[in-house]
Parts: sequence; structure tokens; C-alpha cells
Amino acid sequence: MLKRSHPFASVAIASAALAVIFAVPTLAASQNSNAGSPAASLGSKEPNPAEVFKTGEVDLRAGDLDAAEASFQEVLVLDPQSAAAYINLGVIAMRKKNWTLALDRLDHAKTLTPNMPGIRLNIGLAYYKQGDYASAIAPFESVVHDAPTTIQARYLLGLCYFFTERYPDAAQTLASLWEQESDDLNYLYVLGISANKSGHPELEEKALARFAEVGQGSAEYHLLMGKAYLNHEENEKAAAEFQSAAEADPKLPFVHLNLGIVYLAQLDFERARQEFLSDAAIEPDVALDYDRLGLTYFYLQQNDRAEESYRHALQLDPRMSGSYFGLAKVYQREGQSQQALTAIDSAVQLDSASANYHYLKGQILVRMGRAMEGKTELDAATQSLNASRAHRQQELGQENLPQPELSRIPN
Repeated sequence: MLKRSHPFASVAIASAALAVIFAVPTLAASQNSNAGSPAASLGSKEPNPAEVFKTGEVDLRAGDLDAAEASFQEVLVLDPQSAAAYINLGVIAMRKKNWTLALDRLDHAKTLTPNMPGIRLNIGLAYYKQGDYASAIAPFESVVHDAPTTIQARYLLGLCYFFTERYPDAAQTLASLWEQESDDLNYLYVLGISANKSGHPELEEKALARFAEVGQGSAEYHLLMGKAYLNHEENEKAAAEFQSAAEADPKLPFVHLNLGIVYLAQLDFERARQEFLSDAAIEPDVALDYDRLGLTYFYLQQNDRAEESYRHALQLDPRMSGSYFGLAKVYQREGQSQQALTAIDSAVQLDSASANYHYLKGQILVRMGRAMEGKTELDAATQSLNASRAHRQQELGQENLPQPELSRIPN
């Protein structure tokens, strides 16, 4: 039986930006309403929608997103009711990380073919890739309901429950995948925590015993053990695990990110900087590396580099509210009140429940001579802080520790 002193026993969970590129199968041209019909191809000078669609598929598989997009847009000119074209345009927008456009296109496809689970799976993925796990739940639930044997949708639904702290639902959903996923360390780790949080000690023991058996001292095992210790605020033990992971596999994603987070908590800013840069070299599209690099430079009093890092993070993920918060602090330090206000407004728009964001906005407004508005924001900060007082606050004034290593999308 797992003792409660085990690092898995009290892990604080939070969502984060994701870095995994997924593949979504395209639809056959035969699913277009007019594509390939005799009337469309015999005696007509217009392009054949089926042929244009096939060209788009070829370009999409080759990774030429612009050419594929042009082809599928042409299909819609020829056949405005082509759900398949809308779906592939949605997939292209997802690969370009244009989430608003992706959801718009996929919603249009769902309107045309409401009974196709694959469309709802893509909608769920679009929310999931943004880290909007709460919004992803309903689409994934509908896919699981209509296609119960879909492993990917069930796994992703379990992760969404986990990231939104619906631990009983996460434990039940993930436990149903034991036969398929019990060789996967991430799965076992998340299942073990969910079982612990929802009061299922037998399932917890089963998951963690299997976790130790499968891990056997691998780099991935040390990474997840380190994360458990880090979330439990046992930084020395966390650092030792991350260092073991780095020795076993120096190129393992997120090892150096988490080691940097340990050094940041210990105020060892130079070592933290080196670790964040190392992780960014391995995974250059992870916004979180640049967000934490910005925080490191802020504490090193290197404002220009902090601003540059935060800007880079926001280019990779415009939903990083913490990066807007960091920018606001940089501009406030430099006396650029209007720029600070613009940045903190963006942060508040993304996360209106953050006490830190309202407090900083209040300070900025007071400094600008807008005392009444500033008092309103400071009062909002107090209310938000009182509402969340029971939750653990992260070191250095940030949100809960992110866990991008757990959000990998299953095959």
C-alpha cells in the first residue's frame, strides 16, 4: 500500500501549453457531396471537385499547407457543401495553430455532417492543443459516446478530466484503458494520481506498482518522479531525479525545463537560464521555455532580454497569460505605464480570476493617477485571493506548476 508520504500523494496539477504535433487523417474525396459525379466531370469546362480535392490531399500529406489550403478553398467554390473540404481546412488551420479559424471551419463541417464523430474529435483536439481542457471535454465525451472503442478520444477525455481536477471521472475513464495503455508511463502516472485524489487506494497501488515495473530507472521514469517531487515542493529530490533523467537521455524533452524550474525556485538564476535554453534547443516550439526564460531575465534585471523572451513565448502561444503578466512587470519597472496597462489588460482578459493580475493592474492604474479604477482592481484582487486561499500558490508569484510532459497526445 502506498504511504501518503510518497511524492505522488499530493501533486498539484495545472494545465500548460502543449508542444506535440498530431496527425489527423484526411477524408476521402468521395465524401464530398458533388465530387466525382458524372454530371460534374462529363462535358464540363470547370475543374472537377474530386480532382482538386485529391490534389489538396497530396499537398497536405507532403506538408505544403498553403497549397493544400488553396485547393480545398477551390473545392468550396465548386461545392459549398463539401464537409470534407471544411474538415481538411480545419486541420490545416490547426497545424498553423490558428485555433479560432480551425474551430470555425470544423463547426461548419459539423453543421453539414453532424453524425460524424471524427469532426467532433478534431474540435476536441483544437481545444486540447490550446490547453483549454474544459472546453475539450464535451466534444470528447460525445465521441466516446458514439464510438466507444475509440482509444484516443477516451484517453484524451481522461486527461481533460485530470487537468480540470475531476479526479473520479479521470480515474474511471483511464482505468478502462488499462489493457491498451498499461505499458505507458505517463498513463500510469496520471492514473495513479487520479486514483489517489479520488480515494481508490487499490487502483492507485496497482498503477504505481506497474509504473515502477515499467519505468525501471529509465529517463522518462526519473522525469516523472522528479515532477512528482517538484509538485510536492521537495526541490532537492526533484533536482536529483531530473539530473538522473538528463544523464540517461540529455535530449529528453522537458527534463531541462523542469530542472530550470527547480533552479528558479532556488533563486539560482544563471543555472535556470542555462536549463531553459537547453530545453528550447531540444523543443524550440515550447512557449513555456521562453516564458520562464523571461522570468529569469526579469530577476536578473535584464529587461530587454526579458521582454524579448516574453514576446517570443506569445508568438508561440498567444494564450500565455503569464507572459503578458511578465511584460507588464517589465514595463512597470521601466516606467512605461501605458504599455504596462496594455499588457496586463491582455493577461486579465485571458485569466480574469487571477489575483496577481488584478493587483498589478491596480498598481499600474494608481501610478497613472486613475485612483478609483485602481481601487476597483485592488478590491478584485482581494476577492480573488480570498476565493482561492485554499489553493497552493506557486513560487515566484506564478500560477500552479505546469505539466506539459503529461499532455502528450496518444497515437
